[in-house]
Amino acid sequence: MELFDRLERRELERAVLVHVDFRNEADREELDEFYELVDSAGAEICTLLTTKRQNPDSKYFVGKGKAEEIQQAVELYEADVVIVNHALTPAQERNLSELVGCQVLDRIGLILDIFAQRARSHEGKLQVELAQLKRMATRLVKGWTHLDRQGGIGARGPGETQLESDRRMVQGRIKQLESRIDKVKKQRDLGRRSRKKSELPTITIVGYTNAGKSTLFNYMTTADVYAEDRLFATLDSTLRRVHLPGAGPVIFADTVGFIRHIPHDLVTAFRSTLEETREASLLIHLVDAADIHREEKMTDVYDVIAEVGADKVPQLVVFNKIDMLEPAVEPHIDYDEEGVAKRVWVSAKNGLGVELLMDAVASFFKGTFYTVDLVLKMDAGKKRSQLYELGTILKEGFDEEGNSEFTMHLTDLEWQQIKNWPELISAEIKTSED
Repeated sequence: MELFDRLERRELERAVLVHVDFRNEADREELDEFYELVDSAGAEICTLLTTKRQNPDSKYFVGKGKAEEIQQAVELYEADVVIVNHALTPAQERNLSELVGCQVLDRIGLILDIFAQRARSHEGKLQVELAQLKRMATRLVKGWTHLDRQGGIGARGPGETQLESDRRMVQGRIKQLESRIDKVKKQRDLGRRSRKKSELPTITIVGYTNAGKSTLFNYMTTADVYAEDRLFATLDSTLRRVHLPGAGPVIFADTVGFIRHIPHDLVTAFRSTLEETREASLLIHLVDAADIHREEKMTDVYDVIAEVGADKVPQLVVFNKIDMLEPAVEPHIDYDEEGVAKRVWVSAKNGLGVELLMDAVASFFKGTFYTVDLVLKMDAGKKRSQLYELGTILKEGFDEEGNSEFTMHLTDLEWQQIKNWPELISAEIKTSED
């Protein structure tokens, strides 16, 4: 633990922000999103320094003159950290840190810090630590002068430097985490196969971070998932079984929010939640309708979906936050030429249009339905409770002997599940419809 105690970053307090406007579109980052990321990390913004460049400087990323200006700002505001809205190489990060006299954090490190704060599940925490250690491993170099000293015999081995010992410790922890994550993944795959075996459709909510996924998920499933108006408020995958009127039982899944230029290691770190998109029956692509950059962010989400192999899964685009649009937009569904729902306009916060959305989702899974009369043995309490989780109960009561009587609206899958229960005294289809 000595290494991690020694390298543990102080909690962000006073921050000097640095943003470079590159002429190369591929290198550009949004300034508004940068502010949101810093706010999500909990830092106090002292000032923002901007500059324009054609290409990054190899030593300081921003050039010597701008680097000295950053140093002056750090001294003026007594800043604790410099946060750069771009990915830095280990050498650039180290050189700039030595010059300005405080810690330097790049965009990837900032996102990892937010991930570390937001992860709640056991797997999520393991994935965050793994991503942090892999990043740390690339930054353990000779420049860390306090690490470059001889260790004693019996501690690290004769002649082994502190740096070498730290590298060995990091690599050992990485292997341990990868082994633990692999075990969790196998358990998750078993759960996924179990859901597939039950043939329940899975509807996964995806979208750019802060689009309102968790708010919508809570409204549709009456779950209590953490939701806040901040980037990456939710990182861990959450699953809920819901009876969808007109379609029967389905599984809803909430996922981590996507972000522009998300590094590959971060995609890998939360592949557990993103894998839900690849295995889904339908993707709800949630979009912040009031965001002026919504088209670009939709493209970013499509790119990540393709990266995890989910681009062949049917998608329903849902424009959220219509209450913030000017002029106002009423909740409605847009259909294509074949009458298939393609876009739904809602406000998850106010519940506007959510019922329309539920109808649109159900339309993707409509099949054969039955109205069935059932009589269940009086001592079949467990099966009775299962009936309340299946289908729609139209009528219920008891016969003269105390057996339970039900009239239910069932999907074909539900009917196949229960028609051979030994606890059933009788089961008769009254009507069927497609």
